[in-house]
Amino acid sequence: MARVEPVPERPAAVADCGDKSVLVVADYHAGIEASLRREGLEAPSRADERRDRVLSLVAETGVDRVVFLGDLGHRIGAPKGAELDELETLVAELPVPATLVRGNHDGGLEDVLDIDVTPATGARIGDVGFCHGHTWPRHDVLAADVVCVGHEHPAVRLEDEVGGSRIERIWLRGPLVAKPFETYHGATLDISGELVVCPAFNEYSGGTWVNVEGQEFLAPFLPDACPDAQAYLLDGTRLGPYRGL
Repeated sequence: MARVEPVPERPAAVADCGDKSVLVVADYHAGIEASLRREGLEAPSRADERRDRVLSLVAETGVDRVVFLGDLGHRIGAPKGAELDELETLVAELPVPATLVRGNHDGGLEDVLDIDVTPATGARIGDVGFCHGHTWPRHDVLAADVVCVGHEHPAVRLEDEVGGSRIERIWLRGPLVAKPFETYHGATLDISGELVVCPAFNEYSGGTWVNVEGQEFLAPFLPDACPDAQAYLLDGTRLGPYRGL
């Protein structure tokens, strides 16, 4: 069976797709700092740091391809200015081919970047399916052994004994439940794999706090499609069922 293994201490994973290995990076959000500054927040650019982290991961893991799991860019429309510069430099310096699974922030990227771009309904490489998560995946993606999605930026708020708290990015993993997808597609589907909800690569991008009352999932199929998901910190610590955190 295909496997998706997080890289320890990093918000990225390596997917074994049969005859090739793939680095999975979700929610890169190039150029996000400009948006934050427009909102009055101090946000020095981390473009060089983001790019260097991806390039280091490619070198360390020896993968054959990088899959950006949606929201490689941050502007809803076509990128420009510093965001476009960041994206062009990243793609030019990647030593392996790259695929962008279209996310809701990726409008116009295929017109300005030398990168393969898939439909928003996702793509499949071997027995691993990839979809950003802002829309419903297509049938063949859902039939994969493992389905990777982003979009949620999942995080957990941890509290200590004296009332202090911190926010940590997490992975969510659990068995896929077919019923929500069958209801949407109006058909019986062969779904028996695992869902992996990837943390955001960009630490500026915020997230869905899965253990805070009032927070809601962003994907139209969550949480119903994976109610028994387990939460894991980036260092691999299993926190247990996210519903009980």
